[in-house]
Amino acid sequence: MHAIVIAAGEGTRLRPLTERWPKPVLPIDGRPVVATLLRELAAAGCERAVVVTGHLAEQVEDLVGDGSGFGLDVRTTRQPGVLGSADAVRRGLDAGAEPPCLVVAADTVFTPGDIGRFVEAASGAAGAMSGRRDPPAEPPHRAALKIVNGLVVEPVDRDPANRLGSAPLWALGRELVPYLDGLSGPPYELADAFAHAIADGLAVAGVEIGRTRDLTYPEDLVKENVPYLDA
Repeated sequence: MHAIVIAAGEGTRLRPLTERWPKPVLPIDGRPVVATLLRELAAAGCERAVVVTGHLAEQVEDLVGDGSGFGLDVRTTRQPGVLGSADAVRRGLDAGAEPPCLVVAADTVFTPGDIGRFVEAASGAAGAMSGRRDPPAEPPHRAALKIVNGLVVEPVDRDPANRLGSAPLWALGRELVPYLDGLSGPPYELADAFAHAIADGLAVAGVEIGRTRDLTYPEDLVKENVPYLDA
């Protein structure tokens, strides 16, 4: 199994930290977020990860190397500008990721084992999206996921009563690949590709996962590395 790791974002809400460091190399629990993610991907059965870099790309590329330190074959490719998640996935496929594959954001730490459970739950579907019940971000950053009988029926549900927020973990089957093209943009977003596929009748599994952690604002760097300060 392969994975595409999206590590190209600028992390604008983390400025000024991200003026010097890209978000994926910043630590949670004292370890760079992308390093924790790559180990979790290996534990879930991934053999290859294509890391799509952009902002301060060299720092991410130097950290991940060839992946041998994480038990993976890691390749890297660059996204030249803010072109969106669907564009990043297309670049990952062009750089050697083979569907069916995982797609995951490089700035998120998942509950240990959740990626493996997601892979199992997504088996047999054209694709899969994940949802989480963490305290949701405020609009416009929040988007909810509507799941009925294990399938996604609304990939971007704006209902404020829906507490299942979208999480940055997807499964992309071969049937979904054509939907990466012809999107409105830039930016070209993966949620739009999934929405078109669902509208055409493709079965996209919806999987609820556990807690996720990331760095949104500069003060989070302290909270996520010195936990007792967040008590």
